Amino acid sequence: MQGKLEGKRAVITGAGSGMGRAMAERFAAEGATVAALDLDAASARATIDAIGSGVAISVDVSDPASVAAAAEEAIGALGGIDVLVNNAGILDGYAPILDTSEALWNRVIGVNLTGPFLVTRALLPAMLAAGGGAIVNTASIAGLVAKGGGTAYTASKHGVIGFTKQLAADYGRQGIRANAICPGAVETGMTKRILEEADPVVIDAIRGVPAGRHAQPEEVANLALFLASDDSAFIYGAAYVIDGGWTIV
Repeated sequence: MQGKLEGKRAVITGAGSGMGRAMAERFAAEGATVAALDLDAASARATIDAIGSGVAISVDVSDPASVAAAAEEAIGALGGIDVLVNNAGILDGYAPILDTSEALWNRVIGVNLTGPFLVTRALLPAMLAAGGGAIVNTASIAGLVAKGGGTAYTASKHGVIGFTKQLAADYGRQGIRANAICPGAVETGMTKRILEEADPVVIDAIRGVPAGRHAQPEEVANLALFLASDDSAFIYGAAYVIDGGWTIV
């Protein structure tokens, strides 16, 4: 049987660990050729080594020159792009505005919101040239409600959802399907470090979700696969929540 992404060429940012690595592995298992992009070159290479094929590319998604170089390398290596997952992101330690420095604000917005803008702008022409494709942006429940992060993180993820909707509106008729995923608490190295320092109220809220646990990266990867594949062919500009029920209680 053919995989759901057989013959597709996929670029995934933040693919060196956590959800990004799980997505890369899942996409490859479904037949895609993967370009794993990450700020940490060694982590990106480890993802490709785990998959057994593809290309690892180092990129700072907040830097236009770095993105331009990475996009050129990815297009050259894959021969085109059919699927883009803007997954790279950072947290802000649940910092409220009075604890948010300009440096923290700029860094979080730069990676979480400017990053998807720069990467999509760089790769979209290749996707259009291929006749269209799927864009999956990693937002968060913090893009829908408060208390899923601090000021900068929440603002950035609200922006990602708006960005996704506008992409779908602007390019849907040209074959581009853009959608977002909104995870709650996911068990990754990054979230573990942040939660170790988080306010006990935040930790209690996470533990109190109806699912009674964190999501596993592989569960988020399954949702990303759905939105990247033809199984979601009539879905445009949606924001899919995968939070174990966090936002319903």
